[in-house]
Amino acid sequence: MGNLTSIDLFAGAGGLSEGLEEAGFHGLFASEIVPQYAETYKRNHVNATVSIEDIRKTDPDSIRQQLGLEVGELDLVAGGPPCQGFSINAPVRSSDDPRNHLFREYLRYVDAFKPRAILIENVPGLVSFEHGATLHAILDSLADLGYGADVHILGAPYYGVPQMRWRTIILGLRGSVIPQSAWPDPVRHAPIKANFTTTFDGRQIVKRPSPETTAPFTTIRDAIGDLPPLANGEKGEPVKNYASAPQCDYQRNLRRGSAGVWNHEAAQLSSINMERLKHIRAGGNWTDIPEELLPKGMRRARKSDHTKRYGRPRWDDLSSTILTKCDPHWGAFFHPDQDRAFTVREAARIQSFPDHYIFTGSQAEQFAQVGNAVPPLLAEAVGQSLKAVLEVNHDRNNL
Repeated sequence: MGNLTSIDLFAGAGGLSEGLEEAGFHGLFASEIVPQYAETYKRNHVNATVSIEDIRKTDPDSIRQQLGLEVGELDLVAGGPPCQGFSINAPVRSSDDPRNHLFREYLRYVDAFKPRAILIENVPGLVSFEHGATLHAILDSLADLGYGADVHILGAPYYGVPQMRWRTIILGLRGSVIPQSAWPDPVRHAPIKANFTTTFDGRQIVKRPSPETTAPFTTIRDAIGDLPPLANGEKGEPVKNYASAPQCDYQRNLRRGSAGVWNHEAAQLSSINMERLKHIRAGGNWTDIPEELLPKGMRRARKSDHTKRYGRPRWDDLSSTILTKCDPHWGAFFHPDQDRAFTVREAARIQSFPDHYIFTGSQAEQFAQVGNAVPPLLAEAVGQSLKAVLEVNHDRNNL
């Protein structure tokens, strides 16, 4: 088999597509309603058709024909549709909640294209939402369309992503039960704990490393240690030189095809945050800050609460989850040894985006694009294992 084909719905800035392309899926089409996200997607996936039309107003049959595909010819419909409002079993359903309808749009595309496989990514909380009724409804709806689907929760650092991040991954095959080998086995160990429901229908669905897995997790130093230093608020040239040669395979891989460092500008922290930062040691957090410098709302907090807020991670730590704002008030987003917050490029490195991936729009829009994305390295791992299943099925069907 040559390159497999895919489309990406609710595509965001394209993290899922980027990883799938690395795994050998050729992205033909993406749907993303936020114009700035779509602009970033287009810039980095120049061969894909990108639609910013409200997906509820699109005609998937017409799009399939425009792409020159017959029914059943597409290999994969992927995407991150909002699922939490979708449940035929929910005790209370509101027709005013737009989330109730958006997952149906994903199903419309599956029905129109009838791809060989489907991929849905979502938050871990999907598994316990409405006591599992939503997830049951999703799997039942896919079964009604002829897909044998199942679910697992994957920890991103188990696949080389240098941050604590979990994703629910639903995979399905047309006309057959999806094998467990479709979900990639963890290749690294990492000190992450699940703070969500880890079972579904009485079985464990979190993929854990085996005792034989000895490869260490990717550290913050591995992720960003070769990027040029910046002062608080420093912008500099739009494209900067690397601070050093690649120091590890992670840096070497993410620098492939890049001539320099884009999206690497330091946000301007306020004077009070700079004053707070003086007191925070590497590995420390808000509890290092003198009480008179704390925000009023945090002066009454217990020392054991909000442990990531105003955090300054150590170089050899795993990063906390990258959010849509690298605001120190909400997480450990101070640089390990420079007196500033993470840049967009540093957040993108921690999300495993390659350096040639350029984010467009304002700095706030760029942070949101990065924080909302699926880590490409996690998507690549899923894509590789799913591709292997599709190739086996293709060979079996051609016997």
